[in-house]
Amino acid sequence: MNVSIEYNLSDVEKDTLIHLYKSMLKPRLIEEKMLVLLRQGKISKWFSGIGQEAIAVGVTSVLDKEEYILPMHRNLGVFTTREIPLHRLFSQWQGKMNGFTKGRDRSFHFGTQEFNIVGMISHLGPQLGVADGIALANKLKKNHQVCAVFTGEGGTSEGDFHEALNVASVWSLPVLFCVENNGYGLSTPTSEQYNCENIADRGLGYGMESHIIDGNNIVEVYTKVKALAESVRKNPRPVLIEFKTFRMRGHEEASGTKYVPKELMDFWAQKDPVANFENYLLSEGIITETIIEASKNEIKDEINQHLQMAFDEEAIVPDLDSELNDVYREYHPEIIHPSESKENIRFVDAVSKGLQQSMERHDDLVIMGQDVAEYGGVFKITEGFTEQFGRERVRNTPICESAIVSAAYGLSVNGMKAVMEMQFADFVSSGFNPIVNLLAKSHYRWNQNADVVVRMPCGAGVGAGPFHSQTNEAWFTKTPGLKVIYPAFPQDAKGLLCSAINDPNPILFFEHKALYRSVYQDVSNEYFTLEIGKANMLKEGKDLTVISYGLGVHWALEALENNPEIEADFIDLRCLQPLDTETIFTSVQKTGKVIILQEDSLFGGIASDLSAMITENCFEYLDAPVKRVASLETPIPFQSALEKQYLPKERFQEELLKIYKF
Repeated sequence: MNVSIEYNLSDVEKDTLIHLYKSMLKPRLIEEKMLVLLRQGKISKWFSGIGQEAIAVGVTSVLDKEEYILPMHRNLGVFTTREIPLHRLFSQWQGKMNGFTKGRDRSFHFGTQEFNIVGMISHLGPQLGVADGIALANKLKKNHQVCAVFTGEGGTSEGDFHEALNVASVWSLPVLFCVENNGYGLSTPTSEQYNCENIADRGLGYGMESHIIDGNNIVEVYTKVKALAESVRKNPRPVLIEFKTFRMRGHEEASGTKYVPKELMDFWAQKDPVANFENYLLSEGIITETIIEASKNEIKDEINQHLQMAFDEEAIVPDLDSELNDVYREYHPEIIHPSESKENIRFVDAVSKGLQQSMERHDDLVIMGQDVAEYGGVFKITEGFTEQFGRERVRNTPICESAIVSAAYGLSVNGMKAVMEMQFADFVSSGFNPIVNLLAKSHYRWNQNADVVVRMPCGAGVGAGPFHSQTNEAWFTKTPGLKVIYPAFPQDAKGLLCSAINDPNPILFFEHKALYRSVYQDVSNEYFTLEIGKANMLKEGKDLTVISYGLGVHWALEALENNPEIEADFIDLRCLQPLDTETIFTSVQKTGKVIILQEDSLFGGIASDLSAMITENCFEYLDAPVKRVASLETPIPFQSALEKQYLPKERFQEELLKIYKF
């Protein structure tokens, strides 16, 4: 019997060794069956983990079932070791309802709270930050749990890898970062991915403990990771683990392995984790051929029985209501009405009060962002918060927007709430991927809500130039799964922020910087909420309809005051997603004319969609073309005269008169 791996059994009991063998055998036999079904056209795609089973099985075996694990698409052993019923996995791979995504996502792109598994997205990197958030929640709950997250050596080239490890190190988060170094990222060898000898060497740069483990040696994986997990539970900290292994089949079956030298394939074939361990157990008399045969037959019978259950399951029949309703977590808020007791305060104070009172109301709410702790944020909105709520809940972050958005999602996965402050809305581009691909799609994909508010200080008019002045709401209003709020007044800012934090869905909350200290209003002192998705009719009139939001509301008010002969319905949208189309259409049907003002540049903005919607739904009521007014099609200049020319304030006054006289 050929054994090419050296096993050190140390204190591992015989029953554990047999269990580990059977736990590796199960995903291997499932994979072999799936490859047959793939050739028969009964499943659509397969990402093989053959040769890597020891890592998934070993890591999962040492975690408690209530501890979260975040696998990749080669970690079938995670799912089988967590004892997910096979028929549910088979249904998932066939896109059937008994799976975990209702046919909406494929293979291993799913999670399940029932088994404390959080699945990947194809962009790889964000799940490392998600693990940070889950681990942060564990640390805040003081539950002494560890979290394990997987990636490949190719994924370590992404910026998210650096961001997530840096955050975990700075915050001493109990995370096991498990890197499966299997030689190739699709066809790209490690020599073209990184130039250090070992990925584990990077731990030094993060001040992080790191280890190299033979990923094909199930005993080494089990014993070493078990010791690390026990240690991390007692002494919370991140650990970087590099598992040396090899992928014996293609990235996915269609890509093949022709790019791999034959001698390399032959070398690693000799180190097969299942065959070597089986031969070793036989040589040591721990198992017998009879036990092996019985185990294989038992697993094959289970596979065939559960496959038949999945095959017998009806195909999904598309249901439009179900598809649309699952984009967001269903939520029916109780509206807490504003108190009569009010104080005249600035927009910035209203945001701060809403945030403060929400922190008082929700013990599980965490604020994260650059400089938000003692410094109070660049706009001083969280000034004094650390004294009231502590640094555990008001957290300064490194400059790493992507990892913090992902961590906010991880907090939500682990039952907490998060508010993340983008220091400036412009910087959201550095966190764009996890917002539009993780937060937005999560509930639709696997019924996991993202209880996250991203605060977005935005807008021009303050001489801040191209990178601190954008109002980029249109980047997000077109992404299903996100809600977008953009208030113009202090009372709305406070009430809608409180509502946003209560809402279990991901929300982009835009706050115009030029309004922070220039606009005052009598704002209710006590905690209150406002309905999300409801516009505010500021004025009523018969001549035309004016629609705007944010700073544009104040420009339009000034224009109407300068032209008292115009009697207009004036709609402050307040919320851009969901949109109050009923108020818009009712007004347009009454007035027959409409002008839409936005601060963003014209093409592709909210005004364009509003114009199209009004034309499609109210065409027979229109007495004039729908007019859009917006900023120039240029980046935002810093010099005051150039910025004034860029913004649409003066052009709006001219266009308002034109449509009035049309």
